[in-house]
Amino acid sequence: MKHRIACTLAAGVAAFWCVACPAQNYPARAVRMIVPFAPGGGTDILIRTIAPRLSEALGQQLVIDNRAGGGSTIGSELAAKAVADGYTLLAVDTSFTTNPSLYSKLPYDSARDFAPVSLLAAAPVILIVHPSVPVKTVKEFVALAKAKPGQLNFASGGPGSSTHLGGELLKLVAKIDLVHIPYKGTGPAVADVLGGQVVMMFAGISSVKQHVAVNRLRAIAVTGDKRSPAMPEVPTFIESGLKGVDSGTYWGCLAPAATPRDIINKLSTTIAGVLKLPDIQQRLIDLGFDPIGGTPEQFAANIKSETEKWARVIKNAGVKLD
Repeated sequence: MKHRIACTLAAGVAAFWCVACPAQNYPARAVRMIVPFAPGGGTDILIRTIAPRLSEALGQQLVIDNRAGGGSTIGSELAAKAVADGYTLLAVDTSFTTNPSLYSKLPYDSARDFAPVSLLAAAPVILIVHPSVPVKTVKEFVALAKAKPGQLNFASGGPGSSTHLGGELLKLVAKIDLVHIPYKGTGPAVADVLGGQVVMMFAGISSVKQHVAVNRLRAIAVTGDKRSPAMPEVPTFIESGLKGVDSGTYWGCLAPAATPRDIINKLSTTIAGVLKLPDIQQRLIDLGFDPIGGTPEQFAANIKSETEKWARVIKNAGVKLD
């Protein structure tokens, strides 16, 4: 009898620790990473770059599930309503912090329904102009815009896109009046700046680097607090004397809100380790990403500050997508 009681107590203690520390046995099967965009975009490329090494580090396959649509809201809603057991994660970009201001109603609560896991990477955007525009610096550009209020136009990949909001942030910070010309994607927007139909735009470095190299476009400045290794000759806005034009893109990983904290911590630590691998760092840098990593608290702070920043910009610009 005593032996049976002791065994029962031992089994109970073991079961308690199994429940209390779910990360000890996590992951026991494949982990799904929802990418709320179509294959081939920046978020998809980033996740597919780190996925093989992250699978190795976790000891289980990372399955990428592309769920595009609704400006990333469809995939985000799916993740918000998933079982909070660590087996469904969500990859997000800056749209996660702009959508609460761009849409009157979302099918989820960005603050309540998700648990930050880790920042993944960042990437600056670059202000480029057509060579016919007689400016080479931020100071000259701002002076020209103030001399011609409402006469200079800028292209974007569409209303509410990062390339659109980058222009709106520049308008707000520099106190200038530019006219927004939206396109259905970054490609057509770049094409019309190349053709001179539109005089400027913000763009990802990978989209315009080759055109700058042959002088078909002129690079004025890059966002962020340091120069981009991909285009080290281009100064930052801060170097150029204009602070606050931080319209770069951030990427991160979220989990459903009730995911156990020890699983969140294990994922965060594992992701940080993968992002520090020399081969992963070099591949991401070559693709134009700046690998970051970090704690859940650091990502939470980033989400809060970015959401507040873009709320001011979007309100000032009067942008709504519904």
